[in-house]
Amino acid sequence: MAPEALIALGEIVNTHATRGELRVRLFNRASTTLTCGSSVILCRGPEREERRIVGLRSHKHFVLLTLDGCDSMTAAEALIGCEVCVPENELPPAGPDEVYHYQLLGMSVVTTAGTAVGIVTEVIPTGSNDVCVVRLDAREHLIPLIAEVVRHVDREHKRLVIDPLPGLLDL
Repeated sequence: MAPEALIALGEIVNTHATRGELRVRLFNRASTTLTCGSSVILCRGPEREERRIVGLRSHKHFVLLTLDGCDSMTAAEALIGCEVCVPENELPPAGPDEVYHYQLLGMSVVTTAGTAVGIVTEVIPTGSNDVCVVRLDAREHLIPLIAEVVRHVDREHKRLVIDPLPGLLDL
């Protein structure tokens, strides 16, 4: 049996105050997946550690997280750099016109005319819309995830069909 896929929701970037609170940068600031009482898995390389959330609040562009067993600045400092993950099956299902960032990674990107653009290697959240980094050999394109460009997301065949705006694919 294959191990269950873990999905990173954010990264612990610092401590907050002196009582073990953690400053977490969520990859999707609108995410509501983390809740008090739920468990997360902290990942750093091959290391995995499950912890229960005992406190959670927003602070500026971060989430402040308190985990069981983390009640001092020293304990919190040891967790800086860990990714905060949940099992894939604990994510709420994506809506019909929605896709999780991790589902885009590795997708092939083609134009509506059938021209190969490349493979999605990264998704960058921005203030207005997210952007896919698409690479093909030495070429790299930044494809905005907006309705005017993205025509179809085929999760089953791992394909993203785009209708590029003028100049979008120019080098």
